[in-house]
Amino acid sequence: MHPHEAKRQRTGTGRLASLSLWSSEIIIDISFDNNKRTRELISDSKYYPMVLYPGKTAVPAEDFDFKGQAEGRQLLIFLIDATWIMARKMMFRSPGLQKLPRLTFKREYRSRFAIKTQPEDYCLSTIESSYYLFKELQLSGVCDPGLDGEGLMTVFDKMVKFQIESKEKRIAAGLSCIAP
Repeated sequence: MHPHEAKRQRTGTGRLASLSLWSSEIIIDISFDNNKRTRELISDSKYYPMVLYPGKTAVPAEDFDFKGQAEGRQLLIFLIDATWIMARKMMFRSPGLQKLPRLTFKREYRSRFAIKTQPEDYCLSTIESSYYLFKELQLSGVCDPGLDGEGLMTVFDKMVKFQIESKEKRIAAGLSCIAP
């Protein structure tokens, strides 16, 4: 997670995703090559580290041969939580993450973020990315199909609803120029 997200977004989608996923953790930094925890995770032989990030070498999560590639290791996926501009810079400053196998989505998803616009159609919030990744990993057989990931989107939808209601209240009170 980018330090700006960590500092000003106490209820941002990365934090909400982490709170919703039992085995996740937040690592705050700009360049992860010098981050002790990131280096520990990547070098730990029990993990098969990957990064969810679009690109020419990215493989759809649904199509990736996890059993053949991971060779009995536990899948470890890094999600970068930042604005898209900051996320690009974080990847650029983290050659170690760039070297990891990349995952992307097979299907085209559209963000349901009603308040915030994304720079491209394929851009999703961190919690939406977590949800769609979970669904595609279920289809690939990596995640138990009996597990329910709908809680991620329930939390997200409630956050969006709260933001819309708050904006409407500010407008009704004549405070539309105040930032959320």
